[in-house]
Amino acid sequence: MSQPSFTRLSELPEELAIFPLPGALLFPRWQLPLNIFEPRYLNMIDDVIQDMRMIGMIQSVGGSKAKPDVAHTGCAGRITAWSETGDGRYLITLTGIARFDVKEELSVMTPYRQVVPDWAPYEADLKDVPDSKLPDRSRLVSALHDYTEAHDMSTDWSAVEEAPLETLVNALCSGCPFSVMEKQALVEAPTLKDRTETLITLLEMDVSGEDGGTLQ
Repeated sequence: MSQPSFTRLSELPEELAIFPLPGALLFPRWQLPLNIFEPRYLNMIDDVIQDMRMIGMIQSVGGSKAKPDVAHTGCAGRITAWSETGDGRYLITLTGIARFDVKEELSVMTPYRQVVPDWAPYEADLKDVPDSKLPDRSRLVSALHDYTEAHDMSTDWSAVEEAPLETLVNALCSGCPFSVMEKQALVEAPTLKDRTETLITLLEMDVSGEDGGTLQ
């Protein structure tokens, strides 16, 4: 299946189906595998596959289970791989395209929710991060070393040193057991450098025993 290629905001949809899910983070150029089994989201996949194959991943932040409150900012991804299981589930892979703010939620007849996205604050997401704007790997590795030692975790340090920096940052943001609020701070960090600084802060707060829930 073709990989997504968007270079201008005008190429992105004016309306977007959203998938509220706490703890599941998507970033530009990052891939997120999902197991879809709820009927409303199976319906969503059927619909978006016939169009731009675009879904907005966004964290739920309270409210009812049927219609949870959602964060102000999420990240849209394009379905770049999918298969259907024998019991009717979809196994999909989303590739992150760009983040968005929720401008308004639409009144729709579909069982899944749809919003009007505001892409403008995240135009830079459509471009690769230039080397001159990459964060300092050594500070991140140092914070990660202290974090893994504190939690007695084994780590493949050669992979940490060799992985592309954006891939490493996104993997840690997605994989570390941060709270919903803390993960939302990572999503909303304006640049990769800011995301890395926020990640380092969260790792250091955990090691020092500070209350990460105070991060706003």
